[in-house]
Amino acid sequence: MLATGSGDKSLRLYNVADLSELPCSPLSGHGYGVRSCCFTPSGDYLLSCSADGSVLVWSSKSGEVESELRHPERSPLRVCAIAPDASLLMAGASDGTLALWDFPSRTLIRCNTVSEASVAACCFSPCGRTLVTGCTLGDLRLWDVDGALMYVEKDAHDLGVTCCTFAPQFEVDDSHVHVRLASCGQDSRLMIWMVTRLQGHAYVIKLLHALSSQSAPVLCCAFSSDGQLVVSGSVDKSVAVYDTESGTLLHTLKQHDRYVTAVALSPSIACLMATGSMDRTVNVWMIGDGHNETRAELEQPVCQGRKQPSRSSRSLLPDWSREDVQDWLREEGLDAELAAVFQANGVDGRQLEQLSEDAVLKMGIESVEVYGVLLRRIQALKVEQSTSDCPDEFMCPISRELMKEPVIASDGFSYERESIESWIKGKNRSSPMTNLPLQTTVLTPNRALKMAISRWKGSQQQS
Repeated sequence: MLATGSGDKSLRLYNVADLSELPCSPLSGHGYGVRSCCFTPSGDYLLSCSADGSVLVWSSKSGEVESELRHPERSPLRVCAIAPDASLLMAGASDGTLALWDFPSRTLIRCNTVSEASVAACCFSPCGRTLVTGCTLGDLRLWDVDGALMYVEKDAHDLGVTCCTFAPQFEVDDSHVHVRLASCGQDSRLMIWMVTRLQGHAYVIKLLHALSSQSAPVLCCAFSSDGQLVVSGSVDKSVAVYDTESGTLLHTLKQHDRYVTAVALSPSIACLMATGSMDRTVNVWMIGDGHNETRAELEQPVCQGRKQPSRSSRSLLPDWSREDVQDWLREEGLDAELAAVFQANGVDGRQLEQLSEDAVLKMGIESVEVYGVLLRRIQALKVEQSTSDCPDEFMCPISRELMKEPVIASDGFSYERESIESWIKGKNRSSPMTNLPLQTTVLTPNRALKMAISRWKGSQQQS
């Protein structure tokens, strides 16, 4: 499977065999945008974390939330990772703490401060007995799972660490254990390190390569399953593929239109890679053998991306006719189960927008799977229509939804009133954008922005 997480708070699941979306997708449960997601080694569960302060554990088969693990202080979470044997789960928070859970029992082991700044990256070593954290001050810290600090690499990235990951393999010689670590940061560099455990449980970290082929901050990195390739994505919209051993640049991929925020390589299919971007698309690649090609492109739920515009993207949902609804059912592959029922009940766009679970059951749709898929697709459609082609400055940075009552906080940024008030009530007294303390909780209505949004909405309805 392939999982994608989005600023619209949803996750989507795809079958890698044919890149079709699974029936249980999209998954909704987070209060804010998804910051990080990963599968357990067995693939039975999908884990995701968000600025809402929770890690959700999803069943990969049903798409249902199996459990919710909360940060003790509900601090916004930026990254999560699972140990190779699935015994431990950790999540890094904006307040500089790292929460560690026993995954089988879903119980919190501890939550302690590991940095003076936000924890932006974390990863387990292949043996699962050590872990690395990276913070927005630029330090990398190596810990054992019992919480003892083993090594600090100060200022590994001058302007902050954005991601770190271990290679899957390790080497042993003369009682020393070696494993490669990749990290990237706001300094526009990808670093490859050698982490060595010496006798007596001492550790050293040595820089092997400082790679600077990308011209802007590097936001994400990942190793291939055999450890021979390392991939990074950047604000310059490119994806760089390197040979791990030599640090040689093998490929530069420039198919994304905006920042590349996520890269992932399949643990079971050699050279299968996915790259995600702020352009709201995920590209899936086959790399290696001296060539690279796009195998497929998957669209994020918030817009039609590079697909040909459909009927659903050309008018607002309340304005749809019955024929428009029938067209949408065909586009979603739901016409076989629902076309006749919707036709008999005269469902138009306004009724589709207001369709509830009770209404679906009254229409005679008794299949739990069918009405579950229907309701999820309607929700995704509403999000798509509320954000499609919407200027980013009209979107609340917290909820990633079009603002109705924009207010200015003391950090100078504008937010939806309900979202920033909820943020502050949840003991988050730092800026959602800068992570610096909010000097005051006073919120000032942004009337100019509200008028601009109103004018934009009016122009959308006219077009």
